[in-house]
Amino acid sequence: MNDGFSLALTAQIERSEQTLERVRRVLIQRLKVALPPEQIDLDAPLFGTGLGLDSVDAVELVIAIETEFGLNLPEGTAGPVQFRTVSSLLELILNPPAVALTAGRVSAAP
Repeated sequence: MNDGFSLALTAQIERSEQTLERVRRVLIQRLKVALPPEQIDLDAPLFGTGLGLDSVDAVELVIAIETEFGLNLPEGTAGPVQFRTVSSLLELILNPPAVALTAGRVSAAP
């Protein structure tokens, strides 16, 4: 395997893992999800029977994600598809629309 490719892949995996840790922390601390971080599954629905968030929590989640990751999500960017599961939220953070970046890029470190 190419060393450059291997290093890039390792960096991408590390960035994803760090971002997931931060998302879990936001869910627990800001939205009061009553689960330990390791029990918040990537495929867990954020709303309804999944993590139990409601429409009021949706507003708080947008604000918390924008604050934590330095994003400014324009209206329509953070909709039901992007906020369906933990995984879809992670995808939005790792690959935000260009107009959502406020500092030029998403920070992976806390």
